[in-house]
Amino acid sequence: MTRRQLLVTATLSTLFTRSSTAATTVSVAEFSPAGQVLGVKPLPKLVRSDEEWRRLLSPLAYEVTRHAGTERAFTGPGWDNHADGLYRCICCGTALFDSHTKFDSGTGWPSFYRPIAANNVRETRDTSLFEARTAVSCSLCDAHLGHVFSDGPRPTGLRYCMNAAALKFVPRA
Repeated sequence: MTRRQLLVTATLSTLFTRSSTAATTVSVAEFSPAGQVLGVKPLPKLVRSDEEWRRLLSPLAYEVTRHAGTERAFTGPGWDNHADGLYRCICCGTALFDSHTKFDSGTGWPSFYRPIAANNVRETRDTSLFEARTAVSCSLCDAHLGHVFSDGPRPTGLRYCMNAAALKFVPRA
């Protein structure tokens, strides 16, 4: 195949994947500014082009959420925030974590012992660093958020170690 044919094939493949993804719906729990669950709603997957994500996000948030990057420890915006509120997806605003489940893990990244609603996050197997880990992403827009580990506190024993750049903190109303 020529380079042009490869490019056309890759472009068509991307368009097909996007249109298939766009038709997919996910059930997302919605929350009020006070943190009260408003109900679970089926929503179409949020799909944007790479160019749109670049325009909407900071370079760090783009690298973390769209390319499964990791910010350096102790440097993410608000990594040590202890205020009362909700942590929402920087890309789409989906509620992901409640500050009541946040704890200081000593890692330099925001850590939570559970998501605000299980269906608002998606967990997948990640073997990118030569070991099996569980990656965590936003169910609505597929933004990479971080990883979950089994060394967290009670009551779950889990540590959702998230990139601060992937989260937007909203104070509780």
